[in-house]
Amino acid sequence: MEARVGVVVDGKQRALNSAQGSVVDGGARKFLQQQSQAKQSMNQSAQVGTVNQLLAGGIAGAFSKTCTAPLARLTILFQVQGMHSDVAALSKASIWHEASRIVNEEGFRAFWRGNLVTIAHRLPYSSVSFYAYERYKQLLHSLLGENLRGNASTDMCVHFLGGGMAGLTAASATYPLDLVRTRLAAQRNALYYRGIGHAFHTICREEGFLGLYKGLGATLLGVGPSIAISFSVYEALRSFWQSERPNDSTVMVSLACGSLSGIASSTATFPLDLVRRRMQLEGAGGRARIYNTGLVGTFKHIIRTEGLRGLYRGILPEYYKVVPSVGIVFMTYETLKMLLSRIQASD
Repeated sequence: MEARVGVVVDGKQRALNSAQGSVVDGGARKFLQQQSQAKQSMNQSAQVGTVNQLLAGGIAGAFSKTCTAPLARLTILFQVQGMHSDVAALSKASIWHEASRIVNEEGFRAFWRGNLVTIAHRLPYSSVSFYAYERYKQLLHSLLGENLRGNASTDMCVHFLGGGMAGLTAASATYPLDLVRTRLAAQRNALYYRGIGHAFHTICREEGFLGLYKGLGATLLGVGPSIAISFSVYEALRSFWQSERPNDSTVMVSLACGSLSGIASSTATFPLDLVRRRMQLEGAGGRARIYNTGLVGTFKHIIRTEGLRGLYRGILPEYYKVVPSVGIVFMTYETLKMLLSRIQASD
């Protein structure tokens, strides 16, 4: 559910990157209604090829994550503050204060702590999402039968369900990397985990193999709502925008609607994301467990000790990274896709 944003990455396919970045064809209706106009974009996608699309998407995602890593780490630090801190002291926390503390106590490079494992997570996540989405889409089409193929409503449903199941599959397959990323990013001055390999080894030794899957339930529970909100808000905003201002640039419309749908999705699913982060840190570094009553019990504990505001701790840096994240992914992906297409054409 990180950077839950909707981005149109080409004329045929829309990739949803939140919570956990599932692949969904959010432009299906537009594509079906204006198929003749999209033919040129489809030909370019075919020329680029699946492998190059994955490569471009992986690089674009990694670059975007690196650029917004400082805001992502601030979000995580705020999300987990209430676990071992005095609630009265939390009211004094601010983005500027926490950023200054990181620079003074940990050094400027600490803003990117855990970013390497984020990049390592991006390519397999994108690959699993892409592959699973295509397989699920084929399965759903085969279950529905030939009679319903080509129907706009049916295709929208297939894209939506396929994207949701692909998101669940990719999140489950790559979850240990996400947990390790949280453990590394949440460390402050004292470094209990010295790196990715050491973190994996230590977690398995101290907490068992299942320790790598703490908080998975909250993650999977958030995938569906995240996709549903991003999908519906994106489509509603884009339809309204194009009906009011049909001559506006497609790129500008995609960026604006993607950013707004990402903000809407983040707002709705942020409490689940916060609970996920805290469950990922349960028992980390030999600390005592705090939440022993599962997902619902964790929600109740946070509301009781920190109030409803505690469920939205860290929402501001999350908002701040949505727009640049969408823009960087979109522009980087399109640039790389064009470059790879030219290289392939020249061979």
